[in-house]
Amino acid sequence: MNTSIDNLSIPALLRNTAGKFASQTAIVFNGKAVGFSDFDSMSDHVAAGLTARGITKGDRVGLYCINSDFFALAYFGIVKSGASVVPINLLLNPKEVAYILNDSGAKGLIYFEAFAEAVNAIRTQLDTVTFFAGIGSSILEGDITWAGLLSAEDRAPQIAFDCDNDVAVIIYTSGTTGQPKGAMLTHRNLIHNTLSAKEALRMRPGEDIFLVVLPMFHAFAATVGMLLPLLHGGTLVPLPRFEPETVANAVQNTGTTIFFAVPSMYNVLLRLPAEATEKFSSLRYCISGGAAMPLEIMEQFENRFGIKIYEGDGPTECSPVTCVNPIGGQTKPGSVGPPVPGVEMKILSDNGDELPVNSLGEICVRGANVMKGYWNRPEETKASFHGDWFRTGDLGKVDEDGYFYIVDRIKDMIIVNGMNVYPRVIEEVLYRFGPVREVAVVGEPHKLHGEIPVAFVALKEGFEISTDEVRSYCRDHLGRHEVPRKVVFMAELPKNAAGKILKRELRRSGEIERGVDLRPET
Repeated sequence: MNTSIDNLSIPALLRNTAGKFASQTAIVFNGKAVGFSDFDSMSDHVAAGLTARGITKGDRVGLYCINSDFFALAYFGIVKSGASVVPINLLLNPKEVAYILNDSGAKGLIYFEAFAEAVNAIRTQLDTVTFFAGIGSSILEGDITWAGLLSAEDRAPQIAFDCDNDVAVIIYTSGTTGQPKGAMLTHRNLIHNTLSAKEALRMRPGEDIFLVVLPMFHAFAATVGMLLPLLHGGTLVPLPRFEPETVANAVQNTGTTIFFAVPSMYNVLLRLPAEATEKFSSLRYCISGGAAMPLEIMEQFENRFGIKIYEGDGPTECSPVTCVNPIGGQTKPGSVGPPVPGVEMKILSDNGDELPVNSLGEICVRGANVMKGYWNRPEETKASFHGDWFRTGDLGKVDEDGYFYIVDRIKDMIIVNGMNVYPRVIEEVLYRFGPVREVAVVGEPHKLHGEIPVAFVALKEGFEISTDEVRSYCRDHLGRHEVPRKVVFMAELPKNAAGKILKRELRRSGEIERGVDLRPET
């Protein structure tokens, strides 16, 4: 690990990299290339524009934007202003967006024009936001334009960063309570994690080109897809949506060398026509994360495209990369690999004791990549650690070679296309739906999406409703990724003697499909 770089702030490292790779392309978006020198200068203007609107060190600024050069410029501009970025999940409904902006105490909001209607719907509900800046030609009247934000003539503020403690980004992720909480990632957390990823992925500064189609508001795409290339001399190619043909053409047109996605995306890419196969020839390798990669899909992809997929993992709270199968080394099917350099991982018991090799327990992580804590949640922060070991909430094991395996999730979280879905959030919405008497939501394995939410519903006497009615109600109150794909109507939900709904009975078949068979031997 390069300790001299490790101690720099994000703006300082960008300036170093921009000086070293001044003539190299930093970002290619919609056919337009932005060089490193210009990117550094333009993000300085964003920072100056934010400072002119009253943003100071320690403030928070929301970022509600598609994958684009705008996202990266706004992200770095916010950080350079001394504030923390609060990325907004584009799939959330307006009420959820308002909660995050209010909970974080965001002082400003930068949004892309496609979300103007959602911003307008919550504008009066935002307690702390003092200004709005819109990107595009269809922004709300009276809001600051992107050009206006960039027009500040003052230099970017010269901030004295405390890299160990100053928070660069607050990424909201929910717990089992369903209440979103913000993981605070410091400058050192993120830089340390990019250095770990750089080494683990055998990145080639000045050569590698990263195609990013996973959402950059997500920790994985933000760190590995955006920060890694921009802080260490690679090129970022952001795509705002996943369309197989667009991905294939972008890889070919830009000479992409590294592509990462969730398993469902690789499954969809297998449907491309035969003539598209050669468009991927520039790739050195692919990375998969966010959900367990089915062996069948991995083998089909590697056989067809001749490109190796390396599986890895890591939670938002760990910046997020913790482990990956070694690039060019031994890979183990079903494993997320050994820890990346600079990160420690162990299997611990509920009491925090280390467990032997191949024993099931909770995967825990220690390192400079581990978050500072949850924003304004000291008790939840404390509960998420065994000493200085972060509790990931994943049930897993480690083999004799140090390769980790995720067996199941201890919490009830469902992962849909790499996005976290929390059953209790859905349940609370459905309990507000008049005909519903009881409801339980569990995840079911799905070849395309990784998992899908399934709602088990018991109705009040005298009511009859359809699956479409349940899903329509959910669409009005939830993000698209949270809407149950299936609804199962039951006269009664299974319960234990204390009256608690037994979700394990509802998802037992799904667990067996995932290879977790906890039924007693006969």
